[in-house]
Amino acid sequence: MTPDEIIRTFLDHYRRLDHRDAPESSLIPPPGDPVLFTTSGMHPLTPYLLGRPHPGGRRLVNVQRCLRTTDLDEVGDRTHLTVFDMLGSWSLGDYDIATSLRWGHQLLTEGFGIDPGRLHATVFGGDEQLGPDETAWRTWTALGVPVEANDAENWWSNGPTGPCGPDSEIFVWTGDGPPAGTPGTDGRWMEVWNHVQLRHHRHADGRLTPLPLCSIDTGMGLERLELVLTGGRDVYQGERLRPWVAAVRDRWSLGEPELRVVADHLRSAVVVLADGVRPGNTGRGYVLRRLLRRALTTLWRDDPSRSLAELPDDPFRDTGRWFRQQPDVGRLRAVVADEERRFRGLLERGRPLVDRVRARGPLTERDYHWLHDTHGLPRDLVDGLLSVAVIEP
Repeated sequence: MTPDEIIRTFLDHYRRLDHRDAPESSLIPPPGDPVLFTTSGMHPLTPYLLGRPHPGGRRLVNVQRCLRTTDLDEVGDRTHLTVFDMLGSWSLGDYDIATSLRWGHQLLTEGFGIDPGRLHATVFGGDEQLGPDETAWRTWTALGVPVEANDAENWWSNGPTGPCGPDSEIFVWTGDGPPAGTPGTDGRWMEVWNHVQLRHHRHADGRLTPLPLCSIDTGMGLERLELVLTGGRDVYQGERLRPWVAAVRDRWSLGEPELRVVADHLRSAVVVLADGVRPGNTGRGYVLRRLLRRALTTLWRDDPSRSLAELPDDPFRDTGRWFRQQPDVGRLRAVVADEERRFRGLLERGRPLVDRVRARGPLTERDYHWLHDTHGLPRDLVDGLLSVAVIEP
């Protein structure tokens, strides 16, 4: 299946089950929201999951572009991405977790054709406050899916306080040969879908109180599902990442992890730019700046003459279409070129300072603080200076 076919199959499945389309949101949350970016499909729906009536009804489905800064350090492996599409479905106090799991199993096995024998589930096994999720366990067992119980790993929360509850994660076997072990013991089990029961509110003192209604929130990463369905080696072989991988590989010689980092960060930067963010020193602008500078730092480690201007237009244009945006490619490229120019200039000015400090020995926390507070050189930039080859003026 292509990504478009996967999306259509997912949406059609839930539309047949009387779910209405929930509008997609920008990566930029509305004013007053404390988070920098939309991190999941449920994020824009938080008020409705807490009890406010939704104009679309109590059963919803959509595709939402998401960004997770928490995954930045994981990018470079076979499954993690900074920006991705999330396929989501919701019950706003309507059906229960057993129904959600049965419908999910039906979609995976019948809609997407995944062999039921390649599935494994995990459920909440209980903790000092709550007992195990017996309903989810019984449901999976009745469906013939093996189950593994965990504690904190199968408890979802929206932060230290707020809505939370047990979740059930669905894994697919991606190894050669018959499935072996469990998700907790064998990394070839890959998580593709999470079904969360939003049943509780956690208070600042750790207490849990029931929410006004029990809602179900599910989220499945499109790129990971495509990997499972196509039998690929990693998500970077997917249709929507291949153009970036090819564009980078055709121009520059990089190791595999470095190639993935550059492809991911450039694609992610384009999506963030298309939603109206511009590079800056704080907030969303700093995340965008960090994406571009990490990509450049990786490229310049071996050859400082490399430039993002060498990239073709196609990946920029296609990325906007795939994420349902309408970017001005020329304007995006101008912003990227300006940020590259600024970063190159900063490296040229900052290198003598860092070299002088480093001559005394390995950098200490005090050195990092001095470079930042006195000269405006943040830690990640200093680390970049230590790894980038000398850039000639």
